[in-house]
Amino acid sequence: MMRADDALSPGDRHRHLSRADALAGRISLFQHTLGAAAACAWSMHQLATPPVA
Repeated sequence: MMRADDALSPGDRHRHLSRADALAGRISLFQHTLGAAAACAWSMHQLATPPVA
């Protein structure tokens, strides 16, 4: 989403938004697979995983 804001062309913007949409779908699937506690599990995973440089 952040890259879409800086896109130099409508095509680039569309590609960045498509990637963001695909990632959101993967996150949603992950959360549904885990069940109701997914949001908590996702937050705990983010806290336990060091950021990638």
